[in-house]
Amino acid sequence: MRTEGLTLRFGGVNAADQIDFALNHGEHLAVIGANGAGKTTFINICTGYLKPSSGRVFLEGTDITRHGPRQIARLGVGRSFQLPQLFQDHTVRQCLELASASRQGRLSRWTALSRSADQKAVAEMLELVELARYSAYPTTVLPEGHRKLLDVAIALMLEPKLVIMDEPTSGVASEDKHGVMQTLMRALTLRKVTSWFVEHDVDIVLKYATRVAAWIDGRIAADSEPKAVFADPVVRREVLGVR
Repeated sequence: MRTEGLTLRFGGVNAADQIDFALNHGEHLAVIGANGAGKTTFINICTGYLKPSSGRVFLEGTDITRHGPRQIARLGVGRSFQLPQLFQDHTVRQCLELASASRQGRLSRWTALSRSADQKAVAEMLELVELARYSAYPTTVLPEGHRKLLDVAIALMLEPKLVIMDEPTSGVASEDKHGVMQTLMRALTLRKVTSWFVEHDVDIVLKYATRVAAWIDGRIAADSEPKAVFADPVVRREVLGVR
């Protein structure tokens, strides 16, 4: 994915300010920044939920600036949200079956969901994200870490090239964060999916990101390998609060 001069103004505020950005295949990019820095706004522009005031977004050379979220998803961009978007009246398995049937264009009120889905693919995904033992559980009873895993698993069922995750460890118990992130990154790596994730936990970023971009006031203030970004004096002052 690549952007050129991407800008979005809300009144007198530049939520995104002339952003030139490129994400390369195979990278695992962590986006950091204070609340209100523009991280989620940028994701929303790139995934079609917001339209920029100016600038363009490209996916593998195709201009997707004016595409909607569904069009962008069909082109290979998956997304998970800070609050997992799960089917509340379904089990874990049924959520993945819905994604599988949708991917194949086989959703039908006349055919049982279990018959419409690729059951082999569903079983493989349950194993990949370590949710097989929870397959019959309703999504409403899952702990937050498992909800995060399922949210990304649904995105992966659509066979994306890129998955964008908004705070994949937020709300997860401290002792479970690394386990959740390790499972997610293993799944993404095995499926050869590029990732971009917003994260506030420095330890998570240092361990799992191959590259870090720091947002300050709607701009990318630093973009490099993790240790270099965290050593940047502006990032330390404005993002980490180290004086």
